[in-house]
Amino acid sequence: MTVFLGVDGGNTKTIALIADADGHILGAGRSGCSDIYGAASPQIAVQEIVRAVEAALAAAGRGREEILNACFSLAGADWQEDYAYLYANLETYQFGREIEIYNDAFGGLRAGVPDGVGVIIVCGTGTATAARNAKGDFWHVSFWQESLGGRELGQLALRAVYRSELGIEPPTSLTAPILALYRQPNVESLLHLLTKNDRSVPVGIDCSRISPIILTEAVKGDNAARAVVDEHARLLVEYALAAARKVGLDGTPFTLVLNGGVFRHEGRAMLDAVAARVAQRAPGVKLVRSRHEPVIGALLQAFDTSGYAITPDLIERLDRTMPPRSLFSTID
Repeated sequence: MTVFLGVDGGNTKTIALIADADGHILGAGRSGCSDIYGAASPQIAVQEIVRAVEAALAAAGRGREEILNACFSLAGADWQEDYAYLYANLETYQFGREIEIYNDAFGGLRAGVPDGVGVIIVCGTGTATAARNAKGDFWHVSFWQESLGGRELGQLALRAVYRSELGIEPPTSLTAPILALYRQPNVESLLHLLTKNDRSVPVGIDCSRISPIILTEAVKGDNAARAVVDEHARLLVEYALAAARKVGLDGTPFTLVLNGGVFRHEGRAMLDAVAARVAQRAPGVKLVRSRHEPVIGALLQAFDTSGYAITPDLIERLDRTMPPRSLFSTID
């Protein structure tokens, strides 16, 4: 029986889906960080990809020899040597007669707009921004962009709390919920926890847990939180417009897809801030929130490569057989 494989690999999780030729999702797997820059080593990143795929195959009751085509949409696929490394390592596992590897922004864009043409901002633990035109030219922001997303939002929230505690800035409502999150009695003990010489204390990705707090407090009107969100939105839109220029979409009414945990936050702070910036800078651009997870984009690409038509019926079956939301939870 022919099946297809789609993989979305990020810094906090890696998701693999197996689907049959009719679009029924047969199995799903989840593992940890598969970013070759973010994992403990590139080899460990590849093993996380393998672990997710094998879990999906096991859940589907299928063997890897049944995979016709596979698409891997991966954080850390940035430079040509990254692609060479990933192809060389993944091809040894024979996850499909043909495999394709893209930067992780590709899956989100392919999932968010039917023809895969437009620009995407993925804002989760980290960020990914990319654009693709009708000829298939694809460009992603990669290391051109400074750190943005949940990790950076968390770090900026901490900075605001520290500055407020020292009287440099006015009081902020960020302080109480962040202290509660880390179970600390005061700001000094929080600072000590996150900076002490103890390798067991997570600081980087762990700070993304703070981002829902800053998004909530921004909606409530906290000035420090709103300033961080507004500046983040400005930068996200600037890089999205730069991506559009790279593939010749600037000045056209292209579709801008928003995806990732930060945009899914119920408070809508970042969503509304980005929408306001887009209306100001590029009023002809159509803003959409993707209703599909990025891994669906990878799966659709696997179908495309095999020559299978992406019909409304196929999309409906994918929707109907999607795994529970809990599989995709976290800020990424």
